[in-house]
Amino acid sequence: MIKNISSFIKNKPALAVGFLFATSSLLFGTWVAAIPGIKQRLGFTDGSLGLSLLLSPLGAITGVLLSTRVFSKITVGRWMFNGYRVLCLIMILQINSVNRPMFWTCLYFFGLCSFLNGVSANATVNLMEKKTNRLLMSTCHGMYSLGGAVSAGLAALMFSFHLVSGWQIVMVASIILTVITANRKLLLANQDIIHSRSGIKLPSPTILGISFICMVTFMAEGCVADWSAIYFKETLHAPKELVSLGYAGFSIAMTIGRLNGDGLIAKIGSKTIVICGCLLSALGFTLVVLVPIVPVAIAGYIFIGCGSSCIVPVLFSASANIPGVSTVEGYAMVTTGGLIGFLTGPSLIGFISEKSNLPQGLSLLILLTILAATVAWRNKFLVNKKVVDNSLEYDEQIY
Repeated sequence: MIKNISSFIKNKPALAVGFLFATSSLLFGTWVAAIPGIKQRLGFTDGSLGLSLLLSPLGAITGVLLSTRVFSKITVGRWMFNGYRVLCLIMILQINSVNRPMFWTCLYFFGLCSFLNGVSANATVNLMEKKTNRLLMSTCHGMYSLGGAVSAGLAALMFSFHLVSGWQIVMVASIILTVITANRKLLLANQDIIHSRSGIKLPSPTILGISFICMVTFMAEGCVADWSAIYFKETLHAPKELVSLGYAGFSIAMTIGRLNGDGLIAKIGSKTIVICGCLLSALGFTLVVLVPIVPVAIAGYIFIGCGSSCIVPVLFSASANIPGVSTVEGYAMVTTGGLIGFLTGPSLIGFISEKSNLPQGLSLLILLTILAATVAWRNKFLVNKKVVDNSLEYDEQIY
């Protein structure tokens, strides 16, 4: 991992784009920590806040519809440079909203801008991989995971100094804006127009297969985030000091897996990564459900984090290389599945849990991850073709 990170840091264009991935999670982590205060300040109930938060996914779906038009006219570099700066300003207004209409408006445009930013950043990484003949996607997604961990620590630290969320986001966004401005030339150097058609095509069964795998993976991640602490507290009856360790183990495993992912994908191939990742996640959920012991459950969540870590980077790369489909179209098709999984997964598990119990709800993920492995095995767009030049050491494959 150290060699991979070292070589990634030396690759300045890739590092500049990788920072944008970290930017998204730095902002999102600060926002998550601010939600309780916003709920109290604007007088939301749990139900009304939950309904309000659906405006972000609605904005993202709007982004899906607009993406082909946007990226047929604007270069990815120009969008990245401006889009992530706009996202910082939206988040400042969102956390400091003085009334509900202002908050709702910010939520919608946060989802819209985040999706379009994701398209531009992932497409740029894919283009860099082709130009440099080196895998970069997993490390960039590792930067996202790393940013999330940093933001959680920063929020806790700043709360300890009695610094409210409104000022926290101003400080974080100011740092991000400074770094993005410093990387202006590197970002604007990406002059590619990544779409030349007028609309999204009806996806083929093979593309739907990739979208399904993305849906299952995002569903698993969302359920771990939303239900792991409750499972530890109410099912395993773990002390409060331990209820967050399941998610912590998952997050750490996810980050380490992604930072090592490019080298691993280069060695064993994309298809193998997805199949083994899905099966490892299935094993993790099986341990969590069938062995209700805290240490075993923590190990299960670590397996889920390891298994899930490299699947999404592989799927995003695959979606950008589908014959006859533009990068924007492929990314939109696959990401739509991810959005559906992330939105519906936790709610579906909650519904099953209410009718029976939480372990039975989580058992659904065992079946879905095994099914996803089967779909990956039969998918023709997931291949074990090696992208890198094996005549060089991995950490030398920079330029």
